[in-house]
Amino acid sequence: MRILLTNDDGYLSAGISLLRSALREKGHRVLVVAPDKERSAVSKALTLHRPLRMRKIGEDFYITDGTPNDCIYLALGVLEEGYPDLVVSGINLGANLGDDVIYSGTVGAAILATHFRIPSIAFSFAGKEVESLSPVAEKAAELVDLLSRKPLPDVTLNINFPSPPWKGIRVTKMGRKKYRPEIITREDPRGEKYYWIGVGSPVATPDSETDIKAVGEGFISVTPIHSDMTSYQHLEELRSIFHEIS
Repeated sequence: MRILLTNDDGYLSAGISLLRSALREKGHRVLVVAPDKERSAVSKALTLHRPLRMRKIGEDFYITDGTPNDCIYLALGVLEEGYPDLVVSGINLGANLGDDVIYSGTVGAAILATHFRIPSIAFSFAGKEVESLSPVAEKAAELVDLLSRKPLPDVTLNINFPSPPWKGIRVTKMGRKKYRPEIITREDPRGEKYYWIGVGSPVATPDSETDIKAVGEGFISVTPIHSDMTSYQHLEELRSIFHEIS
């Protein structure tokens, strides 16, 4: 297959390097277009108010000063390679579970591919051990081969790995996390205040079918995400409300 690979941790991340190698060992042609530095938590942001630059640094390997979504746009619109058979994003260093997908640049880039009807997968690693990234990359490459047998062009697959060894694979739904905004306030040498957005210490809502639960119990979670964000369960209720005042 022809695979377009990106991430939000930047082109120097061990996650993208190991995944590129694992996919190439499977015989796939891998085109990398990745950010030149970490661009975490940018969701589906595009750079619209300044020009972008892209530079080739190796065989089928490009870097850009934009976001992960910029990487997808540039790959499809500039490189004249044609649309790939698959877009892969990751391996992200850190989990993208539940509501994390709203912020994640890793998942955001994969979701963008679905707008172009390209099958896409986002890979994230919930563990802390860097040495575990190699088996994660090898397993991710195996899952790419398995999932390519029946591509799903309208769905992004968000796949999260706990630390190995794994108990198996679960197909899951997105979990929910309750966040409380955490703002850390400091002062610079001139007495001016500046602010850091903290982690917020999210608390997961318990549900046995979620990605959060699966990864917490040692399973690889596979969550299908649809780019259609319509809340169909509320359509009729809203129609009845507006019908009353129309």
